[in-house]
Amino acid sequence: MPRVLLTDDEVLFVDSMAKVLRRRGLDVDVAYDGAGALAAVARERFDVVVLDLRMPRMDGLEALAAIRRRDPQVCVILLTGHADVECVQAALRGGADHYLLKPCSIDDLAAAIEDGCERTGLAREAARTCG
Repeated sequence: MPRVLLTDDEVLFVDSMAKVLRRRGLDVDVAYDGAGALAAVARERFDVVVLDLRMPRMDGLEALAAIRRRDPQVCVILLTGHADVECVQAALRGGADHYLLKPCSIDDLAAAIEDGCERTGLAREAARTCG
């Protein structure tokens, strides 16, 4: 079962999205800030990490960089309610695999997660084969 970490400082959003994604057969953990996401990634291995871009104390770009250092193969999807070309470019340069605008449909998020699971699996297989 694919393991997903859903991170956003909007508690109601995270909890409701997690519930819907679990009903779709995903194993979902939640974090409510960047530090919580880093703690979760240190404890467990995820197939996909979903990060809100704008969170207090540690934004999604900072969390993305720290997660990439810890697990370079994991797929990271950034979510934001703020469409900003510079942020999109920074996210992609930082290693984000997907960038979705909120509000996004559950179908769009689920499709990005499914794609991310495939990417993570391929990246980890390549690392095992070549490493």
